[in-house]
Amino acid sequence: MTTSNKHPDAPWRNFYGRVRGKTLRPSQLEYIEEDLGALSPGPVDWDVNPERTPLDLKARFGDRPVWLEIGFGGGEHLVHQAVTYPDVAIIGCEPFMNAVAMLLGKLREAGCENVSVHPGDVRNLFDVLPEASLDKAFLLYPDPWPKKKHHRRRFVTQEHLAPLHRALKPGAEFRVATDIPDYVRQALVEVPKAGFAWEAEAPEDWRRPWSDWHSTRYEQKALREGRVPHYLTFRKL
Repeated sequence: MTTSNKHPDAPWRNFYGRVRGKTLRPSQLEYIEEDLGALSPGPVDWDVNPERTPLDLKARFGDRPVWLEIGFGGGEHLVHQAVTYPDVAIIGCEPFMNAVAMLLGKLREAGCENVSVHPGDVRNLFDVLPEASLDKAFLLYPDPWPKKKHHRRRFVTQEHLAPLHRALKPGAEFRVATDIPDYVRQALVEVPKAGFAWEAEAPEDWRRPWSDWHSTRYEQKALREGRVPHYLTFRKL
């Protein structure tokens, strides 16, 4: 499918991920209806921001540092970070509405008030994030697109990494977790090419999770199936 937000000036962007899965439960529909709108980081998509006016993150979050989680899945890690760091604002970006509904339920349960959610394509969010506005970003167990002909769909391509680099502050951290060795190889080529330094100095630096790590359902599945997690830390130059 493509994403254009039904605006004539929107760029033609192929989008290959799912946006809906199983039918949402009534409670999940309630979360989306009652909570999602108030959690918006601001006007992101082309239909509501055709001029691509940058988001006013200070008005939305005050002076808090702003972090971004790209594709938050079930939301376990995002909620853990939000609870652990209440003085940080975290934007979660995820196009799969079933995952969005799961996150909203977890946010209600945890009582987090420092999370914002964009339920859509992160490229649209990159369009309107001010330059050097993010203090940290996470890419955790992204879709591996295992077939070689589909590797260009992965996040770790210049199409995604260049605007991420622009949105991060100098020295900001970019964390990548994956259990796919070929994804690691591609990340180690493409992420430095986009203007990041890999922080590892020894094997333990990518074998051992971060001190504030919270394992996700995807990681648990990988471990059950015998795959080895890799934890890559990059720093914007």
